[in-house]
Amino acid sequence: MSLKRCLLIIMAFCLFISNAKAAEDYAPGAKSAILIDNATGKVLFEKNVDEKLAPASMTKIGSMLLIMEAIDNGNLSLDDQVTISEEAANMGGSQVFLKAGEVYTVDALLKSVAVASGNDAVVALAEKIAGSQDEFVEMMNKRFKELGASNTNFVNAHGLDAEGHYSTARDMAIIAMELLKHEKILEYTSIYEEYLEKNDGTKTWLVNTNKLVRFYDGVDGLKTGYTTTAGYCLTATAKKDNFRLISVVMGEESTESRSSDTVKMLNYGFNTYKINTIKTKDEVLGKVRVEQGKEDFVEIVLLEDATELLKNTQELETYKFNLKVNKIKAPVKPGDIVGSAEIIDAEGNIIDEVNVTVKKEIKKANLLDYLIRNIKIIGAGKTILKQ
Repeated sequence: MSLKRCLLIIMAFCLFISNAKAAEDYAPGAKSAILIDNATGKVLFEKNVDEKLAPASMTKIGSMLLIMEAIDNGNLSLDDQVTISEEAANMGGSQVFLKAGEVYTVDALLKSVAVASGNDAVVALAEKIAGSQDEFVEMMNKRFKELGASNTNFVNAHGLDAEGHYSTARDMAIIAMELLKHEKILEYTSIYEEYLEKNDGTKTWLVNTNKLVRFYDGVDGLKTGYTTTAGYCLTATAKKDNFRLISVVMGEESTESRSSDTVKMLNYGFNTYKINTIKTKDEVLGKVRVEQGKEDFVEIVLLEDATELLKNTQELETYKFNLKVNKIKAPVKPGDIVGSAEIIDAEGNIIDEVNVTVKKEIKKANLLDYLIRNIKIIGAGKTILKQ
């Protein structure tokens, strides 16, 4: 082997070790950690991301996901009344001291979960949604498998240590990413302090266990956790301009180290990367025919914003869209996937293919619609003949 080749190999190895060490330094106190871009899901930093560990109260990210899905699909309302059960009232760990028989709104309990990590509050909400905490946990585990969080298994809704209750940094990021699709949750997780009005007229002071909500610009969630088994954990999210990051640290030795490592990861992400919005979901890509609809044509838009993750030093490119729409038959509504759009760069390369939907709802035509349409066609024909 030549001396030049040996030197190149040594230099490459040293660079690899240097980069690996630099990456490790983003979360030196964590047993496991990850940093992802919320828009694309791309991993920007990882450390032991698939190691199964106790998640402590980060469990509540999964609980809040099911709560928000129940609210958004109409099965639960923020104004609904929830009666506190004996099981919920007797929960240990972090709590907001609810008493059996008391009645609170979903809004008040969700705030107690998101801000003060109330175990009693989350169990009460679990029972409201599923009838029992056990049924709620089954729903959670089924949902996680659908999301691809395959290394997670919960046995409760709150996160107190229990045999068989575990997750990973990667899975927590996946679940958090899904939760953030319900943007209203940030109205709760971004609260630093507030009061819960109790049934007896007293108030309980709720203080966010995620101190970065107050001390790091852009942090608006999500959830801390601590038990003696889990150590100090934190799934955080922060947004600057149109760029949102999700970070997870697990197994930290102190509140200070979990905050410090989270800040290091977030700083690295924001200082190194940026998000380019290629096209928003409100921009019209084209218009296509609708069969059997009250209207003949409908505008096509992206199901979600088309974005790309770039290094801060990279220049923005110009892209074209090639629309591939299936035959659309009424009824059809926004959110229904009706095809896809290829994103093509300046060299003609397909860099991504994203789902498309309709801009507005088109209902199915009835007999009266067809009659009116035929009258218009006949009238237009007569006009042409006269000309």
